[in-house]
Amino acid sequence: MTHASARRRPSRTAAGVLAAAALTGLASLPAVAGAAEPDLGIGPLAPVTGAQPGSGVDVPFSVLNKGTEEAGKVWVTYSVTRGLDTAETYSNCLYSKEPAADEEPERQVAVCAIEQPLKPGVVYVPERSLGLQARDNALRDKVSMSVEASGQAPSDGEPGTGAPLELVERAPATEGDRASHDETYVSTEVASENTADFALAGAELRGEVGDKVTATVKFVNEGPAWVYRDLGQGAATVDVRIPPGTTVVKAHDFCSPVTPTHYSCGTSQSWVDEQRGETYPFVLRIDKAVEGATGKISFAGEARPFDGNAANDTAAIVIDADGGTTGGSSSGGSSTEGSSAAGSASTGGTAASGGSTSGGSDTASGGSASSSASGGSTTGGSDTQTTAGGLAATGSDSTLPVLGASAAALLAGGGIFYAVRRRAAAGN
Repeated sequence: MTHASARRRPSRTAAGVLAAAALTGLASLPAVAGAAEPDLGIGPLAPVTGAQPGSGVDVPFSVLNKGTEEAGKVWVTYSVTRGLDTAETYSNCLYSKEPAADEEPERQVAVCAIEQPLKPGVVYVPERSLGLQARDNALRDKVSMSVEASGQAPSDGEPGTGAPLELVERAPATEGDRASHDETYVSTEVASENTADFALAGAELRGEVGDKVTATVKFVNEGPAWVYRDLGQGAATVDVRIPPGTTVVKAHDFCSPVTPTHYSCGTSQSWVDEQRGETYPFVLRIDKAVEGATGKISFAGEARPFDGNAANDTAAIVIDADGGTTGGSSSGGSSTEGSSAAGSASTGGTAASGGSTSGGSDTASGGSASSSASGGSTTGGSDTQTTAGGLAATGSDSTLPVLGASAAALLAGGGIFYAVRRRAAAGN
């Protein structure tokens, strides 16, 4: 859930003075006092480190009424990203899931109506902890909170089952408290001690000179943790080096050329769930037979201190070409497909049928190519699926998945971040 930064209400005194001056023509008038009302603020949340998956997480918070009028009821809302859970719920809160949107991941949200007066000039804290817990997939998560003097219950949501969330007086507010409670919305990070294994898989291709074949490169987060990067930064960056003797006819929409034989591929969002990832089909034309023609696939961009397994950090595209003269026909050649990173691949919790192939004779030339946010499904000539020692191989193919106008490229730092939502806007 997105929140606007705290904004003070416009002064009614200035408006009153201007109106009176216009009516009386007087040069100066006494100030007209605005109606007293609560002015709520929430204190900063301290970051949490060293959380253990499966264990409780304490995120203390405090609320201050900086106004001169007592607040008879307050609304406290808090949300957590998917690596955290509400181990304890409150009867005066409604709980719901907010799906991923606007480049923000899925969240669990609690909206709590606290039916108790908050005196002006007093700092309040919760009677007991929020009751959060790190899940097995926790790594880097976010907790966000807001406080309002007015609001309403959401139209849907499940009520909590525990005792109500209540606030108790901590102490009269100091000047430091007033300064630190200047916002109505705050957030903090919860870092858990966990790991995530990023894995790559390439392709082993066979064909004749002139054929167009599809090399399907795969990235998957093997878990157990999900990985959440900063907004605007891709979850991973994959470098793809094209084998010698081939030319890229069509690259995946998440991939941008660095050189004609070197592509940098990003992800659709700034996070990647466990057992999800991306699939990048490349349509290649075999220009000449090169013995042992191999292109390298590797990770680039941001560091991955959470990933301690380097064995699956690289893969290859291998071309086994015959010196035929097919004149560009895409119907020639045979292939197999499989990978250490095979299976469903997507980001943001949207499953994609990565790497599946369907048979059938393909007689198209020139290679029809498009891509899909579901990613990874290819249709081509005479394809089968086998496991080939960590290499995913696709047959002679002139098509690739549809990702078309729904993906866009955003260059951020050392990696490439692609937001599907922005591609859709750019395509219109």
